[in-house]
Amino acid sequence: MAFANIRTELPGPKSNRILENKHAVARAFGTFVPSIIDYAKGARVWDIDGNVFLDLAGGVGSLNVGHSHPKVVETIKREAERFTHTDFTVIPYESYIKLAERLCSKVPGKETKKAAFFNSGTEAVENAIKIARKATGKRGIICFDGAFHGRTMLSLSLTSKVNPYKENMGPFFNDIYRVPFPNVYRWNGTSNPEIVSEQALESLNNLFMTQIPPSEVAALIVEPIQGEAGFITPPQNYLREVQKICNEHGIIFITDEVQTGYGRTGEFLASDYFGIEPDIITLGKSIAGGLPLSAVIGKESIMDSAGDGAVGGTFVGNPISCAAGLAVLDIYEEENLGEKAKQIGLLIEQKIYSLKKKSALIGEIRGAGAMMAFELVRDHSTLEPADKETMEIIQRCMHKGVILFKAGLYNNVLRFLVPLVISEEELLEALDIIEECIMEVTKENESRIMVGSGR
Repeated sequence: MAFANIRTELPGPKSNRILENKHAVARAFGTFVPSIIDYAKGARVWDIDGNVFLDLAGGVGSLNVGHSHPKVVETIKREAERFTHTDFTVIPYESYIKLAERLCSKVPGKETKKAAFFNSGTEAVENAIKIARKATGKRGIICFDGAFHGRTMLSLSLTSKVNPYKENMGPFFNDIYRVPFPNVYRWNGTSNPEIVSEQALESLNNLFMTQIPPSEVAALIVEPIQGEAGFITPPQNYLREVQKICNEHGIIFITDEVQTGYGRTGEFLASDYFGIEPDIITLGKSIAGGLPLSAVIGKESIMDSAGDGAVGGTFVGNPISCAAGLAVLDIYEEENLGEKAKQIGLLIEQKIYSLKKKSALIGEIRGAGAMMAFELVRDHSTLEPADKETMEIIQRCMHKGVILFKAGLYNNVLRFLVPLVISEEELLEALDIIEECIMEVTKENESRIMVGSGR
């Protein structure tokens, strides 16, 4: 039995009638799949024309427990009947307190932790920076090339990719300093992970001599694995060394785990995967099964420095979202989603490494657990990005019923943000479709090259 089933052209007639009225929606919100969703379960999506997709994008990483998990749905229904909003600072509620307790218990490090909840990943990042500045009385923030931390102005200032995120959006925040992230595949001069790590750490230390003294740096913020940059995975020792530098200089070490958290790497946090103990961690995306919620979790001494009323917002830590967050933690533990992520990653890795032997387009394969990606290049010596080919593969997959998402500074990376509840049969079918589409584009490329060379 096939799980993906495309019965009409895309968009189908029913979807098309609705999409024709999309003129009232701002152009910035372009859509990827030209269909109107009807319903979704687990790793599958049905549109109103009866087409069925295997969703490997997972709401851009927000659906680790899958679409409409029964436990999350039941929790939302129950809580919505009780009350939908109070603002925790006006009338507190138990779901906020319980979720804070449970998440604090899952964060590495011996010091007592505290949590604050917000609406989105970008809000979590903004407030983590505010808290760090308040705690230290310092101004400087260090971030990395290739980073993505959100789209509101402070987090956008930390974000590295210009187009489409930053072009004509400035001026940006001052006192932000950027250093290279150890991208082994595209590092200039070497592909030795140890040397890349050493040189990247040297760049960080040089920053203190050339741009800002460490005594004026409040925090360093890093994605343990860079998400939008294409799942760039640092050498295993790198983040531990960065933490040592931060500890030495009294710099607050922040890991942005909005995309890497909730079992994506096979561990609950990527911080666990790399063996680091951040001072502050930001969480979002999969925290509440698709409902708006994010968190800043950090050492008590740091978190409490913000003071009464210094951070917050009307809808932050919504009671229904917090209750859904508790259900998500139950699902994560009961269904052993961390182990499931490792199995998913292994299946993806095996398929793509096998495919690499057949397709010259596939460059580096990287990631951890289910957080896997691979880069597409036209030339393995120059690493010329195969951006058009990447988009063509994505389009072909979609028309065969697999939703894939791109990433990378050069838009040439295929990344997997698979719901961790996907069945092995569903995943294998999706991977077969991906292979089919990659080989189609590979053969067409080879034909063009042969024609162009006159052979």
